[in-house]
Amino acid sequence: MSEELLPGYCIRRGSTLDKALLVKFMQRTYQEAFPQQDFSHLARTVEQYFSKETPVWWVDFVRVEEGRSGGVSKSHSPFPPPPPSSSSPIACLWVGNAIDQVRGDRHVHIFLLYVLPEHRRRGIGTALMRYIEDWARSRGDHQIGLQVFQTNTAAFNLYNQLHYQTHSLWMIKSLDDIGK
Repeated sequence: MSEELLPGYCIRRGSTLDKALLVKFMQRTYQEAFPQQDFSHLARTVEQYFSKETPVWWVDFVRVEEGRSGGVSKSHSPFPPPPPSSSSPIACLWVGNAIDQVRGDRHVHIFLLYVLPEHRRRGIGTALMRYIEDWARSRGDHQIGLQVFQTNTAAFNLYNQLHYQTHSLWMIKSLDDIGK
């Protein structure tokens, strides 16, 4: 069952049968940030963490015919129409559960939000974030967590516009560094 997310786009909840597609979307998002890297290992991440308790939603582009009666009305968007797409999804949102280590409350953690490049800057990311905020509220969560790479300025700006705030910093040290 799907519902309209935005004019021309529908959202539907995926199933645990979507592992291969989820891996493909994860690989695409990381490949954009690190084009020379091999991300075949992400299949293990999906295998380990993807379950009924960590839902995924897919966004599909719905071709809208002008003048069709009883159908979705054609949007008068300032954007050019997106290119035709196959029946495969154009965006993905995968979430899990986390525990606030200070308060002890369970909350949603966003594992992945990805929109295909040709469908970006149309409000899909914002609509997905609002969708998951409503979903999280409906199950009694009081916050949402996520991780974003500092180099991903588009995502960073989106989260800032939606009033997400830096709560902690994730720090790493490479053990391969010479200056241990």
